[in-house]
Amino acid sequence: MVDLCIRNARLRRKGDELFDIAITDGRIADIGKRLSVLARDEIDAEGSLVTESFANPHLHLCKVWTLPMMNEAALAAYHGAGMGKALAAIDLASLVKANYDASWIVRNARRAVALAALHGNLHIRAFADVDSKARLEGVRALIAVREEFRGIVELQVVAFAQEGIIKDPGTDRLMHEAMALGSDVVGGIPWIEFTDAEAQKHIDFCFDLARAHNSDISMLLDDAGDASLRTLEMMATETIRRGWNGRALAHHCRAMALYAEPYLQRLSGTLRRAQVSVVSDPHTGPLHARVKDLLTEGINVCLGQDDISDAYYPFGRNNMLEVAFLTAHMLWMTGREDIERLYDMVTVAAAKAMNVPGFGLLVGGHANLVVLGQPNIIEALRFHAPPRQVVSHGQRVDLQRMQALARGADELSSHSSGCVINHSSERPT
Repeated sequence: MVDLCIRNARLRRKGDELFDIAITDGRIADIGKRLSVLARDEIDAEGSLVTESFANPHLHLCKVWTLPMMNEAALAAYHGAGMGKALAAIDLASLVKANYDASWIVRNARRAVALAALHGNLHIRAFADVDSKARLEGVRALIAVREEFRGIVELQVVAFAQEGIIKDPGTDRLMHEAMALGSDVVGGIPWIEFTDAEAQKHIDFCFDLARAHNSDISMLLDDAGDASLRTLEMMATETIRRGWNGRALAHHCRAMALYAEPYLQRLSGTLRRAQVSVVSDPHTGPLHARVKDLLTEGINVCLGQDDISDAYYPFGRNNMLEVAFLTAHMLWMTGREDIERLYDMVTVAAAKAMNVPGFGLLVGGHANLVVLGQPNIIEALRFHAPPRQVVSHGQRVDLQRMQALARGADELSSHSSGCVINHSSERPT
């Protein structure tokens, strides 16, 4: 007897053969053809593709749906030709934080996380601004949402020094408080400091704080059209020096688009040695990291949603298939192997970058899966539609409940497992 069995599933790179997936105690117990198991619950995939769930390593969750609260000045500055005004965009976007309050941030974030569940996006690295303007309102809100959705969508809350550390006095103290409150990851943005020396102090502070809390690091790096920016190399070098290999994640790195080839080759060697993964969000800005070159050099690259209707991007719905679809066009990754790689970049590569344990559709892995409505990867990206079924921790997610939350319904009950699991086989509308 097992808890759940998914029948008649197509698997990646297995052609038209159909498989069964047996799940018990939240893990994948067996994968095979016509498994002779009894199950308390069954899903008939009807020949659709079944894969591991999606993961989003980069979302500014404290900012979702804040675009209506401001004008479009920051959006215009960030998307301007050459991204020469990216730093000005950060200053313009910060105006919304004068009204930051955990109560409305929780409501907005809840909607975004429910959308993630609907789209089978079950792991999110969620950024909360920590600075003299935002204070700790975003951190408190995202920690509350993390606990509310625990067992459905897993959030890694990032205490993110959005306005700088040296540049914004008092942020160092707030960052310590944010980690003490229960943040999971230390977040930095050293390129916005006034000098390279201060950028290095910013990086040093983040590594000191991460070591004190044994936490991973996420840094937004070189996010402007300036080929002289070098904070990615500074962070990677510090990762090696501190022995934090594999625990530092680099985001954006848009200045890389302007780097000379010899420097990019040297930088790639440093990234490999440091085991630094790179998150690219090519749909949210006119420049982007050189994804295909990094992949060729053996760097782990993944994709992030980045924003949902905020000062930097007006769209977004936590649908990682949609992000992969957009990336296929932005980077002209349209060959079959390119498309397979794009799918990796929103599943296994993203989970690796986030250090998610037990991730993947394999025996013994955590049973976080999606039953898509299409038979293969190309069709999945073509339609980038919500999955027919989402399985989190070995149980079906109640997609109707997630739809209600995404529309702004009240929070989950205190016993979330009683609200989010649904044994109905109906496909969500």
